[in-house]
Amino acid sequence: MNFRTPALVISLLFFILGCGSSPYPPDVTASLKAAGDNHAELEQVLTHYITEGDSLKLQGAYYLIGNMEGHCYATYRLIDTSGAEVEFNVLDYPDYDSLVIAANAIEEKRGELDYEKTDKILDLETITADFLIEQIDAAFEVWRGKPWAKNLSYENFRNYVLPYRGSNEPLEAWRATFQERYAEIDENMTDNNDPMEAAALINDEIISWFKFDPRYYYHPTDQGLTEMFDNKMGRCEDMTNLTIYAMRANGLAVTSDYTPHWADCGNNHAWNAIVTPEGKVIPFMGAECNPGKYNLGHKFAKIYRKSFGKQKDNLIFLEKKQEKVPGWLAGRSYVDVTADYAKVCDVTVKFEKEIPDSVDIAYLCVFNSGEWRAIHWGRIINGSATFTDMAGDIAYIPALYLNEEIVPFGAPFILELDCSMRLLAANADEDITVTVASTTKRKLDRSTDGIAKSFLTTGQEYELFYMADEWQSLGKAEAGETALEFSDVPAGGLYWMVATDSDKEERIFTIEDGQQVWW
Repeated sequence: MNFRTPALVISLLFFILGCGSSPYPPDVTASLKAAGDNHAELEQVLTHYITEGDSLKLQGAYYLIGNMEGHCYATYRLIDTSGAEVEFNVLDYPDYDSLVIAANAIEEKRGELDYEKTDKILDLETITADFLIEQIDAAFEVWRGKPWAKNLSYENFRNYVLPYRGSNEPLEAWRATFQERYAEIDENMTDNNDPMEAAALINDEIISWFKFDPRYYYHPTDQGLTEMFDNKMGRCEDMTNLTIYAMRANGLAVTSDYTPHWADCGNNHAWNAIVTPEGKVIPFMGAECNPGKYNLGHKFAKIYRKSFGKQKDNLIFLEKKQEKVPGWLAGRSYVDVTADYAKVCDVTVKFEKEIPDSVDIAYLCVFNSGEWRAIHWGRIINGSATFTDMAGDIAYIPALYLNEEIVPFGAPFILELDCSMRLLAANADEDITVTVASTTKRKLDRSTDGIAKSFLTTGQEYELFYMADEWQSLGKAEAGETALEFSDVPAGGLYWMVATDSDKEERIFTIEDGQQVWW
């Protein structure tokens, strides 16, 4: 794989450069311009590989530099409703429960807490030539030298071994650390051509010293390698990044896949995936569970993959009427890989209400932690929008992004596994009586006298809602020893019962054959 660039080509490149024209691909030229005073460091990398004459390493440098825009280390501070900074160190608390109690106590005094971005340390403006050359050389060394990597295509190497960062963590030179740490791993393998075996051995070692800790949900930044070595714990983002370092440093094509919002509960999740030389994608959880033994614990509507390269089909790059895009959908580098994990369906929604002239993008949402959250987008054409590659057995609602808020814009529906859509349009002309025994999915047992067991808290007030443009209240009731009963409920809808002053983690449900069915 050692391809040499002829001296004549090198001379021609410098001749063109001397005439004022860039010899580089357009995205590389754009990055050099955006780098400001740091462009000399990046050009030093390019000159190094042009002079060295390894055309694949030069292409690798083009890829990293041409896609470097937006990659950074982001720092945050915790603020209250007045914008004042709140000092809060997650390690000051012995466990997650005590941390949450402390955070709630602060919010009672100072209002809702939130993280505010304070700085973005951009790679383009700060990365050094020595760092980038070291990263590129080390990546090519293991690709060309490790037996389990020899059949990995250049494209998969470029996407899943070459990139020098996992997310928005501080930059550190991690490759040499993990090459040395696992230098003798092939001596413990039964088949040193098997990347799955190599990945399992490395992950077993990580499992022995690094652990998940929910306190890091409140940690304001993604940890760097030094911090993870010191703390030996973190959240799933840290676990996936650490695993990416260890495995990419040894020629394994490992990335991080994620769902931004679970479809049947709150929160989100990120995990690792290894891409085999044959192109098969095998999920696992770094620092927790090995490839081939990992299963996702909740329902997903969409799964995306973190990519270093810009994805020109992402919404942020496309011409549209609205400049603003909700949250993570404004990302430049995510890839939709839902089809790698489940049977998927293209879903077309026809809007009954008139679409504002200023809007040409619609969103499909899942219900997560008390909010409808956008999970995918579709372009509105002739009053309809198609959402590609959606997972089934999920409750969705179409929405628009108006005044920088997600606004439901149609009836919710269940996307069945066979790709059919079951509308949940509440019928005000048909009333039913609804018996509610729980606010989340439970095994609904019955006592010997046939009365459904209640999982509600005695003395707690609850409010029942149904969805019609927005959540409409059906009244409040205080729970006793048995399930709550609500009459005059519009039939065929989507419902949600919430405890007063709850954290809004209660789940939505339908009523089917008189029973709660959870979504």
